[in-house]
Amino acid sequence: MNNATLACAAGFDLRHGFARLQLVLAIVFTMVISGQSLAAKKENVDESRVPPYTLPDPLLATDGTRISTAEEWNSKRRPEILRLFETEVYGRAPRQKAALRLQVDSKDDSALGGKAIRKEVTIHVSTSRGKLPLHLLLYIPKTDQPAPVFLGLNFFGNQSVHTDPGITLSSAWILSKPEAGIVDHNATEASRGAEATRWQVEQVLGRGYAVATMCCGDIDPDFDDGFQNGVHPLFYRAGQKVPDADEWGTIAAWAWGLSRALDYLETDKNVDAKRVAVIGHSRLGKTALWAAASDPRFAVAISNDSGCGGAALSKRVFGETVGMINEHFPHWFCRNFRKYNDHEDLLPVDQHMLIALCAPRPVYVNGGIGDQWSDPKGEFLSIVAAGPVYKLLGGQDLGVTDVPELDHPITTGDLGFHYHSQGHMAVPADWKAFREFAERHFNAAKDK
Repeated sequence: MNNATLACAAGFDLRHGFARLQLVLAIVFTMVISGQSLAAKKENVDESRVPPYTLPDPLLATDGTRISTAEEWNSKRRPEILRLFETEVYGRAPRQKAALRLQVDSKDDSALGGKAIRKEVTIHVSTSRGKLPLHLLLYIPKTDQPAPVFLGLNFFGNQSVHTDPGITLSSAWILSKPEAGIVDHNATEASRGAEATRWQVEQVLGRGYAVATMCCGDIDPDFDDGFQNGVHPLFYRAGQKVPDADEWGTIAAWAWGLSRALDYLETDKNVDAKRVAVIGHSRLGKTALWAAASDPRFAVAISNDSGCGGAALSKRVFGETVGMINEHFPHWFCRNFRKYNDHEDLLPVDQHMLIALCAPRPVYVNGGIGDQWSDPKGEFLSIVAAGPVYKLLGGQDLGVTDVPELDHPITTGDLGFHYHSQGHMAVPADWKAFREFAERHFNAAKDK
């Protein structure tokens, strides 16, 4: 059994409680039998041990050209950075377009005690090599105008975001977590509402926003199966068995799925598809940033505790590192990313450039003091280092260069940051900050 399999068995949330203990024991066991050094695998959570590093300049092209105009950014530097992330980090998504058939499976105009419209939609994806159904849950407030939307993937099935018994129980492969009602990789009735605190459906609806979500396992199951399940085989060439070294991993596939959800939202007259905030937590926070970077239709990106491969700077080698994440979760990124295991200094990009790819669209990043594994300081520094691109494009940077006080969100610019006093989680106060940040930009977009 390899480390990835053992890590998956540990359950979804690898940063807390018994699940993390399981992961640590699994890694120790694997290292002992393979003769690896424990010291070599110990993460760094000591600022004094951060190595000297130099961040790539997002406004300096690879040929040495200094980017000084919006036109140069859009025509030269942005495509260059996007290509580097595609080929070296997340992997290229297929250029081939799949056929989509959109089917509304159920609709309740009096959901949640009459507060909302609930829709369940199947996005039928098909290519010449097969078919895949993606199941989208949508709650829409009862308003006279099309509602802006918070769209994100969930870990445990659509039924996990709310206790509403009208939500269809997910049939996707899901990482087992009995305390969340996921048993033998299957959702049970006990999983209803297991992630409700991470979604705050009523709070969001009460402010006039819709909530849309899909289980990440619908798109690609979250384990290293050699890319034989999920969406990848639908796009293989004749004779191809696995993605090429520069082709998409699971995070890029999940981001692709978010774009397919947006395809549906563009057809729904009850929502405003030009005001969609893509949001995610942990590995799905990485996904939200890559989705926004690669699909400019997303109006706002919100990333909670996304860490390595998300908002945190890789070159700091703090908390979870490139080598660790590729060893534990080899399916998340493209195989080329493994070239930088223990060699973050050789990366031609870093995560501030991922945020810069979203410019001038607003991006909000949240980190927790109890989640040093995800390097909240590195997430903050990443947001700061993306600022020059925002200013070049006529936007606002974060406005500060020192890590803010705990629980004092910065929401006034096009870049936002929140250093919360929690661990690896999203709590109601975080959602209040997310909503206020998005609301200001949604309202500005509506007034244009």
